[in-house]
Amino acid sequence: MDTKKSMSVSTRTSDPQALSESSAGLLRELVAHLRQNRTQLREEWARRITRAELLTAMTEEEIFAEATAVYDNYVEALETGTFEALQAYSRRLRERIIRQQQEAIRELSTPVLQVRERLLILPIIGVIDPQRARQLTEQLLRAIRANRAKVVVIDVTGVAAMDSGVANHLVQTVEASRLLGATVIVTGLSPEIAQTLVTIGVDLSEMATVGDLQGGIEEAERLLADRAAPTTQVREIAPESQR
Repeated sequence: MDTKKSMSVSTRTSDPQALSESSAGLLRELVAHLRQNRTQLREEWARRITRAELLTAMTEEEIFAEATAVYDNYVEALETGTFEALQAYSRRLRERIIRQQQEAIRELSTPVLQVRERLLILPIIGVIDPQRARQLTEQLLRAIRANRAKVVVIDVTGVAAMDSGVANHLVQTVEASRLLGATVIVTGLSPEIAQTLVTIGVDLSEMATVGDLQGGIEEAERLLADRAAPTTQVREIAPESQR
């Protein structure tokens, strides 16, 4: 009896149709479980991703949103048996993460440094493309407003070359900084970059330039001292005028 029972079970489990029906039943149960416990499972998944720091370029809110989308796409793929949509979503997610990581790297590679009150230094190193040039401008202008900077030294010693579009963006950055009340000193201009600026019509005599970063800082200190001097004089004279 035991042998016959064993053979019967073996026959049933080796039957392709029986296996297919069994698999389909398990899949339906899995999908039902995933849908029934959707909220709890999605939240737990997002928490584990956050704790494991798998998506470090994203905030917790962004991770939860992406985990929710992946979860829903996955359940739909299991239910319909169609995985193309899930694969397409996976590709889009990967591309977004790569872009965010690149932006984070750009942010780190172009720090705006405050060396003293009202004085900022922006050292630029490496290749500057239009996207990075825009990011540089935005970052610098934010720093000028946040620190109420009066003088900014932009050092381009580490930039081998720049095309006319990026050079024009540099000029616009200088002008935008001036509108915010900050004087910009550009240091480390190479002959090639200087020629590019001249080619696009920039009058270098109208732009404050110094040979190297050390000289730029010294010039910035002088400008800050000149700005502070009248204020000191007014404070000294005011009491006398009131007598």
